[in-house]
Amino acid sequence: MAERFGIVRRVAPLLGLLVADLLALELSLLLGYTLRLALDAFLPAKVPPQIPGSLALALLLFPLGYALAGLYPGYGLPPVERMRRKVQVTLLMFLALIAWEWLLLREGWSRGVLAFAFAFALVLPPLAEALMREGLVRLGLWGTPVLILGAGKTGALVARALLREKALGLRPVGFLDDDPAKREKEVEGLPVLGTLAEAEAWARRGVRTAVLAMPGVGRRRLLEVLEGLSFPQVILVPDLLEMQSLWVSARDLGGTLGLEIKKNLLLRRNQLTKRVLDLSLSVPLFLLSLPLMAILGLLIILVDRGPFLFFQERIGYGGKPFRIWKLRTMYLDAEERLKVLLEEDPKAKEEWERFRKLKNDPRVLPVIGKVLRKASLDELPQLWNVIRGDMSLVGPRPAFKEELETYYGPLAKLYESVRPGITGPWQVMGRNQLEFADRVALEAYYVRNWSLWLDFYILARTVWVLLTRKGAH
Repeated sequence: MAERFGIVRRVAPLLGLLVADLLALELSLLLGYTLRLALDAFLPAKVPPQIPGSLALALLLFPLGYALAGLYPGYGLPPVERMRRKVQVTLLMFLALIAWEWLLLREGWSRGVLAFAFAFALVLPPLAEALMREGLVRLGLWGTPVLILGAGKTGALVARALLREKALGLRPVGFLDDDPAKREKEVEGLPVLGTLAEAEAWARRGVRTAVLAMPGVGRRRLLEVLEGLSFPQVILVPDLLEMQSLWVSARDLGGTLGLEIKKNLLLRRNQLTKRVLDLSLSVPLFLLSLPLMAILGLLIILVDRGPFLFFQERIGYGGKPFRIWKLRTMYLDAEERLKVLLEEDPKAKEEWERFRKLKNDPRVLPVIGKVLRKASLDELPQLWNVIRGDMSLVGPRPAFKEELETYYGPLAKLYESVRPGITGPWQVMGRNQLEFADRVALEAYYVRNWSLWLDFYILARTVWVLLTRKGAH
C-alpha cells in the first residue's frame, strides 16, 4: 500500500501539472478566438469560422517546452522563478508558432486570434499551475522528501522555512545529527532520525535531496561530510542567514568560489523601469477608483462626522518625510483610545509591541472601518502618492520615523534607498500575522532581489490575499 501511494505521489504532480497547462492553453485559444469574433463588428478581419485544428494541436507541444525548462515538477523552484520560466517559454513557443505559420504552413491563422490567445496564455497557465499545486499540497501529493543534515539553529531555520513554504515542494522528513543530546528528539516538530553516518542508508531508500545545514562545524569537517554524500541533489546552506537572495550567482574567482549578491533596486536602470511600471498601472487605477472612493467617503461621514480622508507622516525615499493618504477607518480620537487601552490591558500592549497591530482595535469604525481594512480599500488614495512619486505600487511598508529608529537598525539605510509601497512582500507572505522583525527582514530581501518578475508576482499574490482575506484584521 505504501509503495502504491509512493507511485501516486510521484505521478500525480506530473500528470496534474500537465493537465492544468493543457486546459489553460486550450482555454486561452478559445477565449482569444471568442474575443476576436466579438470585436469583428468594430475591427473587421478575416477570421476563420472555426478554431484552426492545427493551432489547437500545436498548443499540445507547449508542455514539452515547460518540461525542458525544468517545470515538471520543478521542486525547489521559488514561485517567482516558476512564473518567469513559464512566461518566457510561452513567449518563445508563440514566436515559434508565428514563424512556422508564416514560413511553412501558410494556413492563414488569424493574427488577432494569435495575439489574444498569447495574452491569455501569459496569465492562465501560471494561474492554473498555482491552483493545481495548491490542490496537490492539500492532498499531500506535492513535494519530494528532504533530509536535513544538522539539527542546530541553522537546520531548524531551514525546516521552519520549508514547512511554511510548502509550494516549494521540498518536504523535510527529519534530521541527522551527531550530537548525542539531540538523539530521539524533535526539532520544529520533525524527528532527529540518527547520525550523519546513516545518510547513505536514507539515500538508498529513495531520498534524493539533502540539505547540509552545518555552517559552524568547520571547513574540513564540512568538506568531509559533503564529499561523502551520495544524494543526487545536495543543497549547502552557508553561514549567511541574514543575506537571503533569490538571484544569487556563483562566481569563479581564480578557482575560489564566490557568491555575487546584488542590491538590485539600487541600480538606476531598475529604478527607472519600476517607475514606468508604477505610472502605467497607477494612473488608470486611480481614475477608475475615484467614484468608489467618493461612495466610501460618504459612508465614512455618515458613521462618524468628520473628514473622510486623513494623512500621516511617513519616511520615504532618501529619508525624506512625506504625507501618506488613506480613507479614514478610525475614530477622530483614535490615539486617545489606543493610549487608554495600552495602559489598561497588558495583553493588548504586548500584541501592539510585537505586531504594531491589534486584532480587536477599539479605534476602528464599526462595519465600514472593518470592511475597508479587511479589503485594504482604505489604501486606494495612496495611488495618488504613487503618481506623485512618494511611493511605489510594490515596496517596503511605509514606516514611521520612530519605527525606523527602533526596529530597522542598520537596515534603515536600505529602506531609505527605495520608495515604500502600497503592497509588498510582508503583505503576501503573512500580512498582519508576521511579527515586525520578520517584516523588516522581508523588506530587505525585496530590495536586494528586486526584479519585474518579483513585482508581478507580489501584485498577483496581493489580489489573491485580498480575495481570501488571509491574515487581515
